[in-house]
Amino acid sequence: MNDEIDPQRLVSGLVRLLTVQNDGAGHYTGLPQKDGVGRVFGGQVIAQALQAAQATAPEGMVAHSLHAYFLRGGREGPAISYRVEADFDGRSFANRRVVASQPGENNTQVPILNLTASFQLPEDGLSHDDYTMPDVRPPEDLPSDMEQRRRFIAEMGEVSEVQRALMLRPRPIEMRTVDKLHWMNADPKPPHARSWFRAVAPLPDDPALHRAVIAYASDYTLLGTSALPHGLSWARNELKGASLDHAIWFHRPARADEWLLYATESPWSGGGRGMNLGRIFNRAGELVASVAQEGMMRRARR
Repeated sequence: MNDEIDPQRLVSGLVRLLTVQNDGAGHYTGLPQKDGVGRVFGGQVIAQALQAAQATAPEGMVAHSLHAYFLRGGREGPAISYRVEADFDGRSFANRRVVASQPGENNTQVPILNLTASFQLPEDGLSHDDYTMPDVRPPEDLPSDMEQRRRFIAEMGEVSEVQRALMLRPRPIEMRTVDKLHWMNADPKPPHARSWFRAVAPLPDDPALHRAVIAYASDYTLLGTSALPHGLSWARNELKGASLDHAIWFHRPARADEWLLYATESPWSGGGRGMNLGRIFNRAGELVASVAQEGMMRRARR
């Protein structure tokens, strides 16, 4: 975390980013990332689409899963429009379908993401957990993500100003990595990574917002896990990639401003794609959410 940047200001910016504007008739607008560069972060589009869906959910129902497909890379700068369709409202479950779009040629709206979210009225039921939280060092014993990024830039030597700005940009989500991520290591290693994350300052007491922030953060480190066995990295310009789809299942409430452990693995890659799975645990070792994502992953041409 950059000590020169006020953490509460960073988190306030994240809250504004994930607060979609209600334009009426099932239409919402998501604000662009301030000082954003290049392509929109996929986690932002997922979180904003989830927020639009949550804003239309029946009273008392909470999101328990979402499934999204990335259609095109979004552009930083233009706002993103979200159109929500209420496909189903039942007594226990409800479903919302969201299309995210941005202005294209001739100011027509071009879809960039489709998302479906399912909601449930909370109830008691049969319960079990069959995944044990990995035994890892606590976040207090690990260097911050920003420390790791500064070290990476120093070791890289010649780095473009754009890459430097992207790597060192202050983030509202702090990460502390147990293992070496793809950009930290050029040696092939098993496709497993474990990182702690949390918002850098307290968030409002809004469970829907905490789900959105977890959805936002779930796009960090995930696709990179499938690059680990190959010793290649996007940060070193050795790979080209993009998320193709993203799914999240929310198992129990959690605060995104308290440390959560994100354990990711990649069971397969091939055909220009990488498959990645993630499990998110709270400090008590309880499984908070499960994540799955497939992404395009190709060796960069020299």
